[in-house]
Order: sequence, then structure tokens, then C-alpha cells
Amino acid sequence: MASTAATSEDYRVIEKGAPPERFARGWHCLGLLRDFRDGVPHQISAFGTELVVFQGESGTLSVLNAFCPHMGGNLARGTVKGDSIACPFHDWRWNGKGKCTDIPYARRVPPLARTKSWPTLERNGQLYVWHDPQGSQPTDDITIPLVAEYGNPDWTDWTWKTVLVEGANCRELVDNVVDMAHFFYVHYGMPQFFHNVFEGHVATQVMRSRPRADAVDASIGSSYDNESQSDASYFGPAYMIDKLWTGDLSGEHNIVLINCHYPISSSSFLLQYGVIAKKPDNVPPEVGDQIADAVAAGVAIGFEQDVEIWKNKSRIENPLLSEEDGPVYQLRRWYNQFYVDIEDVQPDMVNRFEYEIDTERANKSWQAEVDANMAAGRSAIPVPQ
Repeated sequence: MASTAATSEDYRVIEKGAPPERFARGWHCLGLLRDFRDGVPHQISAFGTELVVFQGESGTLSVLNAFCPHMGGNLARGTVKGDSIACPFHDWRWNGKGKCTDIPYARRVPPLARTKSWPTLERNGQLYVWHDPQGSQPTDDITIPLVAEYGNPDWTDWTWKTVLVEGANCRELVDNVVDMAHFFYVHYGMPQFFHNVFEGHVATQVMRSRPRADAVDASIGSSYDNESQSDASYFGPAYMIDKLWTGDLSGEHNIVLINCHYPISSSSFLLQYGVIAKKPDNVPPEVGDQIADAVAAGVAIGFEQDVEIWKNKSRIENPLLSEEDGPVYQLRRWYNQFYVDIEDVQPDMVNRFEYEIDTERANKSWQAEVDANMAAGRSAIPVPQ
């Protein structure tokens, strides 16, 4: 009797691949400026090493390697003295450029007394640090854009959240830029329009969506016929600005969402996200803050759902795709520009690429599922175990 066992020619063999051995070149947001301006040093685990962030007497925030090159004292446990950070071990003092400025007990400072200083950027009420394994300096053409709404009295301040994600590489997060279908199954949305553009160091997703009627809940959304629009762009490998329209889609956006992260190791990263919202006319300031808090709470639910997926999925280098899965391979080529040496960046990583997914068939299928759930009184939201 002939064997009917499947062979590797009958199905796609998963190529899992390994996480990158290097960390992405580009700007990474470390957090809000206000959280670092408290007069004490802050230790940050990032890029497989330890950093110290401190504010000098002049007000500038600086980022250095955390461990003193003298005898290894932790500068994050030290003290800010003038515009320098003093090591708690022997009081060697280091300025924001990484130069030792004083050794109180020594006659002179050794000429080679330097430590690594990381390029920084203060913008949008946030602190960014530049990382590049080759040691290049950032240029203006790849900088972080200004968020014009930040600081406008008609808008709220940042509502900011952080999530430590362990057991996953940060590259898993970026696949969401093209993943139209997961918004239905993971986030209980029904994308009506989905468009991607990649060019240079920017990857953009434009989406219009409405909530699933079988998943409408106080913790998820309000009316299921309320359509929203998102215009989201990654500027480099780790910082996304998302303009959101709720209510009247014909007017200006009324919410700005920041979605950013920095790698801690090859299998962990710190996810951060923040929201500012347009304050409604003729209402007390606290109402605007409540709106921003509510949006942030909704975003938190979405990220919690994503994190649960990331922590339990396998990386697949050669995913098997349908037409409606979007330009996954093209996105990964774009993303790979940040993981190779600058001289190895290829034209197909940065040339303009544009793709729009036909959502019509997906919505017909999804609507049938939603209708069946509604008729049976079933909710798409899983019951907590």
C-alpha cells in the first residue's frame, strides 16, 4: 500500500530564523523629558548595555555609558555635580560629551579619560537617543519630526504608558504596519480602507475602520457604526506618529498617538505609547485630559492583545501569504535597511513602494461572522479564564 505521508514538498517548511545580532540604526525614544528632569540620574537598559541619563546644571539632558571606565562604578548611582555626573565609587566626574572633567584626589586627568556619549535629541516633550553600531552621527534628513500639536494650549499634555515585553524581538511589532487582517481578529475592528507607502526611512499605514458589532463593549468602544481613520508613519525603525480622526472624518485629526520602543536585548524591548487629544470647545481643561486618558486606555487594550500574540508566536522568515495579507516582504526589506551597514543599504530598501489592499471580500466574510454571532447572542470578546 502506497504511503500517504506528507513530505516537505507538500507544505511550506517554516524558516524560523534567529533574532538580529545587532540593534537597529536610528533614533529611539527613551521617554518623556519631564520624567528625566528631576535632578537625579536614571539608568536605562537598552541595546544590550546600560546607559545613564542625567540633567546637568545647564538643563541639558545627556546620555552616557552607565559604568565608569575607571573602576566600573555605576554612574546611575552617582550624583549630578554641575554639568557632570560624579561616580559614587571614586568621584570621577564626566560631562555630557563623555570627557572626564575632574578627579578631586588626582593631580591631573588622564588624557584618555573618556567614556561613550550618545547623541541625543529633545523634541515633542520627549528624549531620543541615536544608536548605530558603526558609530555614525544622525543627519537632519532622518530626524524625528515635530508634533505641531504638542504644547498647543488647545491640546492636552501627554498621557504616557510603558510595557516591558519579554520573550519577543522588537521586529515583531513592525509587521503590524501591513497586517490588515489582524485588526479584525485581534483588535475587533473592521478595516474599510488600508493603504501602505514605504519611502526612504518612512513607512506609512493609512486605515479607515469601524468596530465589530459583536465586540462593542465599554472597554473597547462605543457605537459600532462609528468609523475612525488612522494615518500612521514610522520615522525610522522605532518611532511612529499616528494621527487619528474620530467623529467627523472630514475635518482635522483630533488625536495624536505615539507608538515607540527601544530594544533591551534580542528577546526583550520596552514598548511606549502616548496620547494627546484636542480639547473640545468651551469645556473645562480636565475634560480634555479625560478624553486623552480614555483614548490611552483603549490603546492599552490593543497593545495588551498584541503583546499576548508576540510572546506566544513563532517568528517566520518565509511567511505563506494571501493577497489580502499585505506587502509583508516589502515591509521587511524596508525595515532591514536599519540592520545593515549604511554602505550596504540597497535601492529596494528605500525606493518608494505603494500598496492598497482590497478590503471588500474580507468585509463580506467578516460581516457574515459578525451577523452570525449577533444572531446567536455571542460576543467576539473572549471570556476571561
